[in-house]
Amino acid sequence: MDSRKAAVEKRLRGLYVIIDPALAEGRDELEIAREALAGGARLLQLRDKTREKGLQLPIARALGALCRERGAPFIVNDHVDLALAVDADGVHVGQKDLPVSVVRRLVPQEMIVGCSTNNPEEARRAEADGADYVSVGRLFPTGSKQDTRPATTETLRAVKAAVSVPVCAIGGISETNIDEALAAGADIVAVIAAVIAAPDVTDAARRLSARFG
Repeated sequence: MDSRKAAVEKRLRGLYVIIDPALAEGRDELEIAREALAGGARLLQLRDKTREKGLQLPIARALGALCRERGAPFIVNDHVDLALAVDADGVHVGQKDLPVSVVRRLVPQEMIVGCSTNNPEEARRAEADGADYVSVGRLFPTGSKQDTRPATTETLRAVKAAVSVPVCAIGGISETNIDEALAAGADIVAVIAAVIAAPDVTDAARRLSARFG
């Protein structure tokens, strides 16, 4: 394993909190992020499907600064240009976004690239194209995203066996089912509502983070 890959993979473990303003119920995104990190979140992602990128720029910049201060990778969802503009640690793309192979040509070598997948074939292709981690979902019912394809813990196990990069479980994960995702091999568990919509963000993050042992 080369030194870059080893260093990146070391950072891709634990609770991955996705900040989505649509589910923040009007609360300040930066404060939510600060509380999530205090509770043990290891990675943060900005996922904003409604605001124009110019309006996302200030909060993306602030989240990036906070994550650098706390030593947590900051990932931008979908938008390679926004990730580059704020010197984010990474970008996460889906199957309908720019392909990983193209993203890899656009971003610095050290930037983390994640990719949403739904089966071993997609995961192997993402890894071959340069993804640093792949996500698998939707594992459980969720209201956070409407156009997701269902997956199961068996899908997660199959993807884990198919790739050598870290695997992230996503989709309706909460305290009641996170152990199933971890037992199926997830290195990272991504959550949205379970943390950012919780009455106590720090406590919710702490409870989920503790499941990693």
